[in-house]
Amino acid sequence: MCLLFLFVSGITFASDVFVIGIAPHTSPRVILEMYAPLRTYLEKSLDVSVEIVTAPNYEVLAQRGLAQEFDMAITTGHQARLFQKDANYTPLLTYKADFKAVALVLANGPIKSPADLKDENVLGLSPASLVTLWGQHWLADNKVVSRSIKYISASDSVAQLIISGDAAVGFTSLANYQKLHPEVRDKLQILAESEPMAGRVYMLNSRRLPMQKKIETALWTFAATPEALKYFEANKLEGYRSLKPGEMEAMDPYVDETRKLINDAK
Repeated sequence: MCLLFLFVSGITFASDVFVIGIAPHTSPRVILEMYAPLRTYLEKSLDVSVEIVTAPNYEVLAQRGLAQEFDMAITTGHQARLFQKDANYTPLLTYKADFKAVALVLANGPIKSPADLKDENVLGLSPASLVTLWGQHWLADNKVVSRSIKYISASDSVAQLIISGDAAVGFTSLANYQKLHPEVRDKLQILAESEPMAGRVYMLNSRRLPMQKKIETALWTFAATPEALKYFEANKLEGYRSLKPGEMEAMDPYVDETRKLINDAK
């Protein structure tokens, strides 16, 4: 029976265990539920024990990925690019649905333009998350000086804090905004959204390169199963696709910032 390690630190894994590190884009419980069908399918296809792990935040996940703790990582494009450049991971695939970051404000509230955010409170996810980095770039591009930026762990918490008036704007992904309960979502509106960016990318550790073809075959075959189709539909992901030329390189503007945040968090 497979064991879920939620906050793994300093563990040496057995050679016959295939460890998948998942970006902490939602709660550990939800991550376990989301990726359980993939874990089960890969166990049968690869004939190895598969473990799903995550971390308390993006910085810790990146530290562990760079320390080679994962056989495969599924993380947002900027960290995937960091893993590729600094730890020799290989990109395998991503999702068909566009990944976009959004700036959320209260529907019918006082914030109508970036200028209205001067001296207001701002919410982001982890400082090293792509939506937060994009949001901070967006604020700077619009010459907005906010009162403070607070970082929290879940997109639904961003929504609730905006609704309660604790912050004027919050940054999250378009997909997570769309997944909010309709009663919550209807109280918010999108002030700005990013261009499409590399979303969650499946990255293979170099030590598993001899298995690359077998792993890729398993992933593409899994994509056609009822369990995968249900997962894609529930999370508005549309399925898998190959990465486009230059898609990983487009994340380079965020890599240095991500690296610095990770080092500062040690």
